[in-house]
Amino acid sequence: MLDALTVPARFAENLPDQRVRCYACAHRCTLKPGQRGVCKLRFNRAGELRVPWGYVAAANIDPIEKKPFMHFLPGASAMTFGMLGCNFHCDFCQNWVSSQALRDPAADGAGRYVEKTTPRQLVSFAHRSAARIIASSYNEPLITSEWAVDIFELARQAGLYCVYVSNGFATPEILHALQPYLQGLKIDLKCMSDPHYRELGGSLQVVLDAISLAHDLGIWVEVVSLIIPDFNDSNDELWNMSHFLAGVSPDIPWHVTAFYPTYQRLNTEPTSAEILQRAADIGQEAGLHYVYAGNLPGRVGSLENTYCPHCNTLLIKRRGYRIQDYQITASGTCPKCGTKIAGVWG
Repeated sequence: MLDALTVPARFAENLPDQRVRCYACAHRCTLKPGQRGVCKLRFNRAGELRVPWGYVAAANIDPIEKKPFMHFLPGASAMTFGMLGCNFHCDFCQNWVSSQALRDPAADGAGRYVEKTTPRQLVSFAHRSAARIIASSYNEPLITSEWAVDIFELARQAGLYCVYVSNGFATPEILHALQPYLQGLKIDLKCMSDPHYRELGGSLQVVLDAISLAHDLGIWVEVVSLIIPDFNDSNDELWNMSHFLAGVSPDIPWHVTAFYPTYQRLNTEPTSAEILQRAADIGQEAGLHYVYAGNLPGRVGSLENTYCPHCNTLLIKRRGYRIQDYQITASGTCPKCGTKIAGVWG
């Protein structure tokens, strides 16, 4: 069924002997006729790369804080859509039913969620729902970028903002191609160990380079690290993650979020509030201005809030995804000292 919901690729190059090379993600799969990429959804049909188009496996109205973005139109709603598939195979994936479709037999039931639609229908849904943002999420958006761009083109014409919620395993080519349409990019920084990244199906340096390039391209970047006990919660690893981000820009918000047992990682303990507090302390020590703790609403104190990095005035008070107080000025500054607060406001 999914193979019928495809179109010719935009983000690929043709090679001799009917081979094609995809550059939607950093696997850069080179495929002969009949072969599929790592994601299982992009495939070579008679010398033409076919890619997903014309359906969603989910489309919901969410608060933008759920993505999570804390400095991107706080309080706004995001029409969030997703397809199926991923270029990673994380054993702790919290969206594994959609992301591991076609790879894991346990996710075979994901096809029943597929619903045909069009870009115009999705943009209309966003407008009817008073959403200011359209987000590609739930599965890995890089591997369905043709679909996202067709939606985003209409969304931008309609005055909507567009964001990706991604693992960041991106090529420079795809980031440059997305830059005209994409105002926000949430990237997962899963660890600072290349061997661990390779176990998940990726490469550390590719993700680090994507964070740096997206920032250089002027896309608003926020970074999420799911903190997993005995996987990436050592002080050294947390320091290396936050020190890298601060080196790109101390204004990049870093979200340290709590793991809970799921999918194939069921024997690891959930992340405690104390571990998130330690991670946040390290991030702040590394020089990051905005560090947030997530997935434990009401249990992480001030780490749900936004403070002025200059005078420490409370600017946005939150509990979970709800904003309880908002003090940033219309020009995006602290009302007390006038410091410009990094982000997309309005």
